[in-house]
Amino acid sequence: MASDDGGVVGTYDHVTPLTHNGELPRCLSSLKAQGLGTPVIILVSAPKEVAEQASAKIHRLAAPFAADFPIQVIDAQTTSQLQGRMRELGFTQMLEGVTLRGYGAIRNVGLLVAALRGFTELVFIDDDEIVTTPGFLDDALYGLGKLSPKGVPILVKSGYFTAEHGGWKSSQKKSWYNRFWTQGELFNKWMSKAMSSARLSLSNVLNGGCMAIHREAFKRIAFDAWISRGEDLDYLLNVLMYGGRVWFDNSWSLRHAPPTVRTEGQRFRQDIFRWAYEHRKLEFSRSQIDLLQIQPHALDPYPGSFLERSVNTRAFATALLRTLGRPRDRQGYLKAAIAATREAQDYAVANCSRYFDFQRCWPKMMADLETDPLSEQIVRAGMVEAIDPEDY
Repeated sequence: MASDDGGVVGTYDHVTPLTHNGELPRCLSSLKAQGLGTPVIILVSAPKEVAEQASAKIHRLAAPFAADFPIQVIDAQTTSQLQGRMRELGFTQMLEGVTLRGYGAIRNVGLLVAALRGFTELVFIDDDEIVTTPGFLDDALYGLGKLSPKGVPILVKSGYFTAEHGGWKSSQKKSWYNRFWTQGELFNKWMSKAMSSARLSLSNVLNGGCMAIHREAFKRIAFDAWISRGEDLDYLLNVLMYGGRVWFDNSWSLRHAPPTVRTEGQRFRQDIFRWAYEHRKLEFSRSQIDLLQIQPHALDPYPGSFLERSVNTRAFATALLRTLGRPRDRQGYLKAAIAATREAQDYAVANCSRYFDFQRCWPKMMADLETDPLSEQIVRAGMVEAIDPEDY
């Protein structure tokens, strides 16, 4: 089942051309330097017309590292086989949420593979990140699966990103055209408190490229496949709505070093869809008797104000101001302003309930597939064959 989302879900911050190696070798090199011995699973998202070539490329790039740690590639072919098995087991309605298209659906593929491989913990990192601290995996798993001093299970936790200069603060400029959109300032305010607290504290943020999830959580709660971006913070909201907690570890970090190929206007348009969707989703959740209610002010200073109704008006005003303050991307911001007037709200209204229908079936689907030998056999394919790095 495919959705007509107008590219809302399938638009990414950056893509890697087939002709470029991209950031993956750098990421794998940083894992090798840590002496990592645990399995690494690479999820490959690519357009249908180049899916086979993309998979072959990832196998080639990963091969020099496969002697250091087992690497498995989950590509379009593997996912298609998994979806075929889902159909046979009666989960056709779940197919759109478990694909290699869209941030949330891709994360769900990772959750499903982890369950079928029998993993107790799952650590997500993205290919544009670099592991820089010794004991990265030990830090990732610190406290996971245990109880806090007050007896609260620690099942989902987040680390944080540092930039090239080593700092964790948001780089968003404090400019006149951002007067209604102080996302970076509010994020920094929350982080300052978290960084000066105990090592593990209850979190308002969740960084998808530095995130650890215990089996007890990923078998029970899925990502939202219909959000444009920010699926990580959205997952925090999902966990809260279903009675869980997310934790922040101020001793666990990695470096985020993405390529600078995307336009800010395009990203801001995706952000407008994201926040309009989040607001509408929380509004809709209040009609569901099985969910805990999230009050935006409870998540102040960030992201509370971005979950309020005013976010749509502020997004529109900011898009217009940025057409003046950042004229190099004027067309992108004009498209963002148009999105803020109607498109984003229409998309949110049309899709915000779909996650809850999907989520209600998620635990049963995970339980059924986990005990299905054919599903396990499917996800054990795609192992990368090691080659000598000198022959690479």
